[in-house]
Amino acid sequence: MTPHVARLRRRAAWAALGFVVVVCLVVAATGGGPQTPQQKAASIAGEVRCPTCEGQSAEVSNAPAAQAVRAFILQQVEVGQSRGSIERALEERYGTDILLRPSSTGIEGLVWVLPVVALVVALGGLAAAFRRWRLMDEVPVTDADRERVADALTEGDTG
Repeated sequence: MTPHVARLRRRAAWAALGFVVVVCLVVAATGGGPQTPQQKAASIAGEVRCPTCEGQSAEVSNAPAAQAVRAFILQQVEVGQSRGSIERALEERYGTDILLRPSSTGIEGLVWVLPVVALVVALGGLAAAFRRWRLMDEVPVTDADRERVADALTEGDTG
């Protein structure tokens, strides 16, 4: 197999992998379909902290405060409020710590940005290392190199 064909096969494999990743991301991002108001309310409650519990979402807690939060969320969903407006209303009532998901703005936005930056830097480092290794493999062997190896082998035989 020629180096050109091998390179084309390698690129085709990477392209196929990229296509599969994109399709998986699109399928995951589109979700299941229309949700009932109860499902939408449960989804929002899963991202809201129970006001009185330690480390539990309002969706799983049985505390009276969590039940009140769930009832408020369901009521707001049924009147057609968006997720963002419901979350803002909860933040006004209970403070910014009520949401389990960090904000994507300000200093809290670093929680979202830093892992992406770390991944890009790591992939860039790997790409640079692989390129350097490949270039090291492609160093041509000169006649002087062959002579040195032959001399070393003959010295080893006589010693």
